[in-house]
Amino acid sequence: MGAFSIWHWLIVLVVVLLLFGGSGKISTLMGDLAKGIKSFKKGLKDEDDEAAIAADKAQAIESHRDAAQARAESREKTGTES
Repeated sequence: MGAFSIWHWLIVLVVVLLLFGGSGKISTLMGDLAKGIKSFKKGLKDEDDEAAIAADKAQAIESHRDAAQARAESREKTGTES
């Protein structure tokens, strides 16, 4: 029950060949499905990259804003203006 016999593997191989191999409608359909999945994954990766860039820009702007606010508070405490 634990391991598959040679017949199980042969049946799996035949099914895979029917779906992804050959020159029929099913193989074309499955090939198109695989291309669609790859395209979808690439689109998700591109969105993640864009989101990471946007987050980095937002963090840089926020840290710049915090530094400017800290300088302004320091000037107020020391009484100097420039």
